[in-house]
Amino acid sequence: MSNGSTFPPRRRFGGALVVLAALLAACAAGWLIWRSTSGHGGDRPPKALPASSPASPGGAPGQDGAGGGKGGGDRGGKDGKGDQAGAGDRAGSRLKGKVVLLDPGHNPRNRDHTREIARQVDVGNARKECDTTGTSTNDGYAEASFTLDVARRARTLLRAEGAKVVFTQDDDRPYGPCVDERARAGNAAKADAAVSVHADGAGAGNRGFHVILPARVTAGAADTTAIVGPSRRLGEHLAGRFVAVTGSAPANYLGDGTGLVVRSDLGGLNLSAIPKVFLECGNMRDAQDAAQLTDPQWREKAARGIAEGIADFLTE
Repeated sequence: MSNGSTFPPRRRFGGALVVLAALLAACAAGWLIWRSTSGHGGDRPPKALPASSPASPGGAPGQDGAGGGKGGGDRGGKDGKGDQAGAGDRAGSRLKGKVVLLDPGHNPRNRDHTREIARQVDVGNARKECDTTGTSTNDGYAEASFTLDVARRARTLLRAEGAKVVFTQDDDRPYGPCVDERARAGNAAKADAAVSVHADGAGAGNRGFHVILPARVTAGAADTTAIVGPSRRLGEHLAGRFVAVTGSAPANYLGDGTGLVVRSDLGGLNLSAIPKVFLECGNMRDAQDAAQLTDPQWREKAARGIAEGIADFLTE
């Protein structure tokens, strides 16, 4: 018998090597399988919507809808639709087949066409000016620049979930469109939901966001009977997500703290045949709200709140 100073027979040493090699191979295979299936984050739940890169107010991403875009600012396909490659391929498709109208309030060039936008148009129960220049912060940041930037960011997020996104304007026309044309754009696209993006111009001290819902209007070319209910649901989803994502509070100056207001004097709502709401993201004349509205990072949050609210409504 061995006394500890001699080696075991050669064949036993070879058998041990075979077993050891088999164990190492099994461990390596298991590690590779784990790595290929775990991905980035393993068991972490996915975000509600994929992150988007900031949109430049001076850029002009292509659009899906009427009027044509100026190019691929959010890196869409050559036809400007943005659903061909990139973010849409990496993300989900839960909104595939859905059409969303985004209406960036006002137009950066309206200020150069005051006579044209003062023209009166029929909004069903009244006549109102075609459009206005919108408001601005005390430092001169225009509402029209804000709305276009936020709408472009929201478009990127919605496209990444498979939605087709139509814009009423993408800084691609000299002024307007008029409020009646903005409503017709959503109707013509047979959009499943529409959001008009704005920022308010109330006095200092008035803070927070609010969502404007259509009242029941049956007059002239207006009949909102069919959209009042679904528009309220859209508005409620939008308000809930906007609070959660941006941290902003509902307006302290109207809506009784609900963030929801019903109006019957807006042509963009009166003439709509699809669920539609307006979102006033904050008050540009209040210093605290203005600090948020002029912050690109906050505008990205606003866009996410809009996109998630719309997605919630479309998948309820």
